[in-house]
Amino acid sequence: MKLANVDGRAVLLTAEDKGIDVAKASGGLFGLGSVYRNWSEFQVWAEKLTAEPDVAFTRAQLGPPSPEPRQIVAIGLNYDAHAAESGFAAPDGLPPVFTKFVSALTGPDAEVVLPPGGNVDWEVELVAVVGRTAHRVDESEAWDRLAGVTIGQDLSERVSQLAGPAPQFSLGKSFPNFAPVGPWLVTPDELADRDDLALSCAIDGETVQDGRTRELIFPVAKLISALSQTITLYPGDLVFTGTPSGVGVGRTPQRFLRAGQELVSRIEGLGEMRQTFVAEPEA
Repeated sequence: MKLANVDGRAVLLTAEDKGIDVAKASGGLFGLGSVYRNWSEFQVWAEKLTAEPDVAFTRAQLGPPSPEPRQIVAIGLNYDAHAAESGFAAPDGLPPVFTKFVSALTGPDAEVVLPPGGNVDWEVELVAVVGRTAHRVDESEAWDRLAGVTIGQDLSERVSQLAGPAPQFSLGKSFPNFAPVGPWLVTPDELADRDDLALSCAIDGETVQDGRTRELIFPVAKLISALSQTITLYPGDLVFTGTPSGVGVGRTPQRFLRAGQELVSRIEGLGEMRQTFVAEPEA
């Protein structure tokens, strides 16, 4: 199943530009605000659905698949090569955990304003979308607590992120539109191997990151289980699982996004996202 947010309405995809309006087909039983809160019931209903497509849309109409998460949890240093390029040893236990504030959330094809005086970096990531409350769950149960996965970009402004005396990870990663997610949610059964997906991103056609999720130090199930030992993950929450190597801050010389550039992020079986970058208008 692929579930999209089209102009604020839940749409079950039958193709990449058409699908079934969930609220209409369910007689108002389910909508974008309730599918995650009632994920088990929604899955049963969706599996029996026989309606014909009644919605055609363009990518400009797509919003984040889960538009109102209570929490956006993000993970750092969850790939060996990325930890190394960042100047850290690979973590022995749970990798660093921070948040991206909900105000940064946007759809898959957003325009992003570059903060003045900043160095904005790219980080393509697999994002897990929670479908059932998870607290102290076993690793063997973790995938069952997820609605599915989607693509995310953990855009990061490195000057403010790394400013002292202690780093401001969450603030540096939470400027407007710094958490693009999409283009839609994909349930795990749609994927040939949910634990081994190719992911990459490119700037103006030049590939800058290229990895596979099998390289995660904490794979999805282990990560969800580990997080749930401390926090409660709620339906609709987003978990950015970490980025592979190739980010700008780890390069010599360092490289950052500029106005006029386009960033395309792809994950196998999930589609792609596109961000364009503009300078902040002068006052």
